[in-house]
Amino acid sequence: MPPVIEFIVITFVMLGAFILVFFLMFLLALLLFPIERELSNMIWSNQVTHTPVPAKGSFKDFSKKHNA
Repeated sequence: MPPVIEFIVITFVMLGAFILVFFLMFLLALLLFPIERELSNMIWSNQVTHTPVPAKGSFKDFSKKHNA
């Protein structure tokens, strides 16, 4: 086989392999999407919301206490 034809065949085979792997990864992502969504919902539903703690004083009170 002439080198030019061999180069073109190898180029198209590598390009085809790259597209095939990309397509298979895309199908895997589509397959795993419902599982990921359920896990995400399970994690977010179990988290406890923390209420912010109100400040007990101000910076001025801190300065008065520690400068005296």
